This record gives sequence, structure tokens and C-alpha cells, in this order.
Amino acid sequence: MNTLRSCSRIITRVQNIKSVNLIGKRYIQRWIRPVMIQISNRKKKLPVPSETPRSSYVEWNYEAEVFAFNERLKEKFVIELLTKALIHRSYVSQQKQKQREVGIEDPELDIEDNTEFIEIGKILTSKIIETYLSLTLPRAPEECILALHDYLLSNQILARSSFFIGTKDIILTEEYPPTEETMANTFLALVAALSESVDEIHAGVFVRDFLIASLAEKDLSEIWNPENPVQILNDILTKDGREPVEPRIITQSGISTLVPVYRIGLYSNKEYISSATEDNINDAIKVAALNALHNMFNISTSSTPMKFDLVVNPSSDSMKNLPLKNWCTQNIEKLLQRN
Repeated sequence: MNTLRSCSRIITRVQNIKSVNLIGKRYIQRWIRPVMIQISNRKKKLPVPSETPRSSYVEWNYEAEVFAFNERLKEKFVIELLTKALIHRSYVSQQKQKQREVGIEDPELDIEDNTEFIEIGKILTSKIIETYLSLTLPRAPEECILALHDYLLSNQILARSSFFIGTKDIILTEEYPPTEETMANTFLALVAALSESVDEIHAGVFVRDFLIASLAEKDLSEIWNPENPVQILNDILTKDGREPVEPRIITQSGISTLVPVYRIGLYSNKEYISSATEDNINDAIKVAALNALHNMFNISTSSTPMKFDLVVNPSSDSMKNLPLKNWCTQNIEKLLQRN
């Protein structure tokens, strides 16, 4: 009986409930969408705004920025030499032209540009890189060292290193943003300024940390790729008293398809040398020969990584890597024992 009474009460309450329809509303007016589209289209038609240099800001303090740059790098630049390394000839010419425009016929500026530092830094950086690579990659041939050397001294890599240490806004030059060549020359000038401020050994550490260390993210075999790897490999094996390599098909798959796969092995007197997998036999032979050379020269991805903690003196430390024409196991062992 009590249950029936409870049910009757619930039914009575349910009958008194009023239904409520909820309608979602984002409160975005109908005119907003076409207006935003019109604004976006007008922005696309406008020319790309030029980048505003930091020196144009009211609170800009160049001396404070140069001092902060030196402290941030934890280097020991002489401030006067550091400032000189950041001033390019185009900036000096620009300042003289501004003085002529205001009526000064023979403008004289007590400002030295970094032209001399750039030349000194280029020679010193080249010597540091060559010495460091020779010491850390003793088994690599001379051609490989030169390829890595040219890669590190390219404007693209120098400018990248210069940008990452924060020189973009403190370089004094006519154009803004600075060109790739200007950024690269600034890095070379900084090396010369640091060498004069401290010594060449300290400059070598600077080049190692901010330039040579960029090789850590690169596959060295991608930078140096000889054109005739099979011929080079056969020449080395002949000098070692071994037979030239003989390619053999280890496995193959999908020969009748659009993407066949061949795994080719190289053997010398029935001794396994290396192997590679490609979509055709000739490419597989070439890549297998490259793998063998990279293992011999200790620059493959599975080799011991390069050391980035050596301290070199470009004036005294020297080691000449063997050229490919003289490279063989006997000669490389003699070179390693001598050094």
C-alpha cells in the first residue's frame, strides 16, 4: 500500500514538470564572418613589412648589448676588439655618406671596420678546422678532411653559427637583416678578435664549440662521397695484397614488380667485406663499396663518434692525413704510431 502511495506522488510531480528547450548560442553576430574575410583579403594584398632592426628602438643601448654578448658567451673579448669585429665597411661608408648629406665635404670617422679581422680569421679558422679534423679523424683520407673543411667554411654554415650565437642585431652594416655573407664574415672576424684578445688556443676552443660541433648532427658520409668507390676500394685492397672485390647477390625480392629489392654483398677472396640494399644491382654495388670505405676510414654511422673535447694549438699541432692514392692498412698504421 505504501508503495502505491509513493508511486502516485511521483506521478503527480512528473505531471507538474514543465519542459524546457535549451538552444545554444555563440553570440557571434552575422556580420563578423564577412568582415573578417575582408580584413584577411586586404592584409594579403599589402606588401610584406620590412623587418625593424632592434637598434631603431628608443631603449637600445649598443654598448650594453655588446657587453652582454661577451658575457653571454663567457668569452674574454677585449671590448674594443669585439666592437671592431662587428663593424663592416659598408656601415662606415654609410655613415660618411650621411655626413656628406648634411654638408660635411670631407667626413672623417674614427671608426675601424673588420676587413682586416675577416682575412685573419679566415686563415686562422681554416687552420684550426684542418688541424682539429686531422687529429680527431686520423684514418680519414686527405680528400675527406678537405671536403669537411670546405663544408664548415661555407657561408651557409658560418652564417648559421653566427646567427645562433646572437650576432644578428649587433652587427653594424648597411643592410638589415644582414646577408648570409655578412653573417659569415662576422664569425670569422670574431675568431680573429678572440685570438688577439686571448690566444689562438682559446680561439680554437671557440671554433670547436660553435662551428665544428655542428658536425655532430650530420652524417659525415653524406658530406664526402667519392665518385668511384668500387675502384678506390679495389686499389686499397690491392695495396694490402688482397684480391679485388667480387659482388654477389645475397637476397632479392619483387624482381617482377615496380620496386624490386636487391641485397648485394662484396667479397674479397671469399671473405665478406660489406653489403647494401638498393632497387637495382649497380646502385647496391656502389653503396656497398661506400659502406666498406666508410668503415675503413672510421666515418660510418656505426663508427666511434667524433670527439668534441679536444684542445688544439693551430701553430704547433699538425697531422697530415694520407691521400687516397697512398692509403693502405700498412701506411695508416705507421701514421697512427707516429702521432
